Amino acid sequence: MSEMKIYPIEEIMKMLPHRYPFLLVDRLEVEIPGEKGVGTKNVTMNEEFFQGHFPGNPVMPGVLQIEAMAQTAGALVMTAVEDYANHPKGVLFMSIDGVKFRKPVKPGDQLKMHVEKIKERRNIYVFKGQSFVDGQVVSEAEFTAMIM
Repeated sequence: MSEMKIYPIEEIMKMLPHRYPFLLVDRLEVEIPGEKGVGTKNVTMNEEFFQGHFPGNPVMPGVLQIEAMAQTAGALVMTAVEDYANHPKGVLFMSIDGVKFRKPVKPGDQLKMHVEKIKERRNIYVFKGQSFVDGQVVSEAEFTAMIM
């Protein structure tokens, strides 16, 4: 079994075109390049979406949890590309299936997005993802994306 490789935010920014306030992966741990890994999002009260979602009861929107999983998958795909910084690619959602939201994600939580490739055909990838906070599943989905 190979050793887990860790990519900090500076490397993730070379893999993904997203930037503040929409870059939702702070760290990436890769178990199998291009296939299996864990992204981390440190959720803070400073997130812009908490201003309106919801005043007095801040909850991370579920769609952003799914987006964070998708960004984790996009960065994971790039870890299999040699010299990824010089081969910028875009990742576009094609479909999202089996979405479930189990628990609210709040400021101070550390969201861990576990993603695994389940199918690949040319530049189309299907991933299964589960997000956890403190070891408990908070959201899950299966999603298809195209790498451009």
